Amino acid sequence: MIIDDEPPAQELLRSYVSRIEHFEIAAICNNALEAFALLQKSMVDVLFLDISMPQMSGLELIRSLPQRPPVIFTTAYREYGADGYELDALDYLVKPITFDRFLKAIAKFNQYKLYLSHHESGLLANAFEQAYMYFKVNKELAKIFLREIIYIESIKDYIKIITDSRSVVTYQRISYMEEKLPESKFLRVHKSYIIAVDRVSGFSNDLVSLDKFSIPVGRSYKQKFMEYLRGN
Repeated sequence: MIIDDEPPAQELLRSYVSRIEHFEIAAICNNALEAFALLQKSMVDVLFLDISMPQMSGLELIRSLPQRPPVIFTTAYREYGADGYELDALDYLVKPITFDRFLKAIAKFNQYKLYLSHHESGLLANAFEQAYMYFKVNKELAKIFLREIIYIESIKDYIKIITDSRSVVTYQRISYMEEKLPESKFLRVHKSYIIAVDRVSGFSNDLVSLDKFSIPVGRSYKQKFMEYLRGN
């Protein structure tokens, strides 16, 4: 989103953005109040934001947002630099903005997105490594780490959980497990089976191989399973 009260500045940024692959202008706003209204309806990946504008400054806009998108300030005034960095701006561009300086700001944004992607994937991976569930087995509660599960089989009102080291049978419905297990790690491939997708080692006809096990793929689940295979 480009937010600037000066049409020439808007047009310059528009022309710069059009030269960058995979970037698309979501909106061009003539003032901060207009941008504030749009940002209540949808978020954007990055703001190119002028600071000195009538009615509401760019700094006031950012301070008013409970969820702030990444911001690259664009201004004719160097003295606002400290305020910009206090608000964790990605960059601070002083007008007139050259294309090479604009590219440096884009590079900072790309680095920021890459950092977020790696950080979030690391957090998710660590969370899965530590995740576990308790299951009642006879009169005891068995603790099973999700990372250890190879597949789950439904046996009427019971399920059998196959892990690296043991097999556990507990009173539970497979539909409950389908709802509770993370979709990125587990996939239902049959009315009676849920598999750990990271354990898939092969596929032939209507069977999926998981380590030394072969699990049937039901007709109504086959399309979803094939979509998984195409995505991985």
